[in-house]
Amino acid sequence: MDLGRLSTDALASFAVFAEHLNFTRAAEDLHISQPALHVKIRKLAETLGRPLYVRQGRRLRLTPEGEAVARFARDLDARVTAFLADVRGTSPARVPVLAAGEGAYLYLLGDVIRPGIRLINADRAGTLTAVRTGRADLGVAVLDVLPTDLQAVLLASYPQTLVMPEDHPLAARPTLTLADLAGSSLVVPPPTGPHRIALERALHAAEIPWSVAVEAEGWPLLLHFASLGVGLAVVNGCVTPPPGLVQREILDLPAVPYYAVHHPTRTNDPIREALLEEIQQALPPP
Repeated sequence: MDLGRLSTDALASFAVFAEHLNFTRAAEDLHISQPALHVKIRKLAETLGRPLYVRQGRRLRLTPEGEAVARFARDLDARVTAFLADVRGTSPARVPVLAAGEGAYLYLLGDVIRPGIRLINADRAGTLTAVRTGRADLGVAVLDVLPTDLQAVLLASYPQTLVMPEDHPLAARPTLTLADLAGSSLVVPPPTGPHRIALERALHAAEIPWSVAVEAEGWPLLLHFASLGVGLAVVNGCVTPPPGLVQREILDLPAVPYYAVHHPTRTNDPIREALLEEIQQALPPP
């Protein structure tokens, strides 16, 4: 490898591309043409001798090498910024960056959201990628399998609950089992979502007949349809139902664990540590 050809400009451009995974938006941010950005990234990949991204259908995904390059580029930019500030006698404060999904922000991290923290809204895969590439200091997500390349800290585990109108017959019971859902019409996420997949497996294993009332994306829409009487919804216990709905724990469904994840290179980072401590102190009780 000819390290003399490793362009810091190409690294900086790749970091922007890694944030968007879209050549059009990245080129706009960089104020260059798409062909120019393609050339920068192609030459960077040729210099490193590794593919930095792959195409999956209509979407782009970073390779593990691409994630490492993006993280290196961001770390390099942060070190240069700190060096220049030191030379100039200034002391810039790095803003902590948190990545999480809609549900975590709405029902788990509300007391943490404030000016001074940069937020990235992403699904589970996007949250892990943001941490791996250095975009985020910390990510919060539900994990059934812990990633081997990241450090994970269990924040809390919440039971799975059934949400229903307060006048529904099952609302009179303090707790429920899967058998109580027999014959129910459920408001569920799309088929490819991890929550939908896990719920379907549990119902199938218990041989519980059920039907789909409607498919909806995100806890707020699931709750909205439940409040309209379209069907019942199974949601994580940290989700707060609106007035008119009640939730009851489903005893034979496993608890849902929320983890905070960070890259090993951030283990001793005081900004990450302070953000994690703030989250732990603000969590709603299980």
